[in-house]
Amino acid sequence: MLPETLVGDHTIYACVMGSRAFGLATEGSDTDRRGVFLAPTPLFWRFEKPPTHIEGPAEEQFSWELERFCELALRANPNILECLHSPLVEHADATGRELLSLREAFLSRRVHLTFTRYAHGQRRKLEADVRVHGAPRWKHAMHLLRLLTSARDLLRTGTLVIDVGERRAPLLAVKRGEVPWPEVESWMERLVEEGAEAARRSPLPEEPDRRRIEDFLLRTRRASALRADPHGEPARAAGQG
Repeated sequence: MLPETLVGDHTIYACVMGSRAFGLATEGSDTDRRGVFLAPTPLFWRFEKPPTHIEGPAEEQFSWELERFCELALRANPNILECLHSPLVEHADATGRELLSLREAFLSRRVHLTFTRYAHGQRRKLEADVRVHGAPRWKHAMHLLRLLTSARDLLRTGTLVIDVGERRAPLLAVKRGEVPWPEVESWMERLVEEGAEAARRSPLPEEPDRRRIEDFLLRTRRASALRADPHGEPARAAGQG
């Protein structure tokens, strides 16, 4: 089965991500699309397994196979968790809607480690740019501030909200390079400290609800196996030639 067929015919959830989902889009912003596809179960019975992810077929489009998506979400991968909470959902079938209903099951205090680790890596890149070029890539600085704020608020409230809301103006000022780098650094450091404090008091559970997610995946795989033939095509109704 071709990758474009998996995305085109078997996508269960699709959304817009990036600046448009974050409430930070400006004129000329790209439209980043992300999705989850369910590879027909019989494809896993072959030596050659279906892909865990697919880039395209459209520009700025990227999709994950459901199992891989769930694995990453259980690890509190920031990009995956944010994908599940996009306010701009373009498609969700019955399976996709059940996946969305499980969003909270993926959340845990692990987000403090994963979001902070990702932010630390991005901060090092920004600091390297400052040393080499005298200034960071301001767009990346803006998105790092957004991520740190999102992580802090998630740990405080137990709810992930990715639209920046009233923070749009100050964040876009950073993107335009209107905020001195030392002020941006101080802002980042304050958010890191507030995130660590929020993690100690967070209403989130220590671990995600892995059993609940696995049950969903098993039921979904079983249903796919029952409605498909060994080639991954829809099964014919009984009595049809």
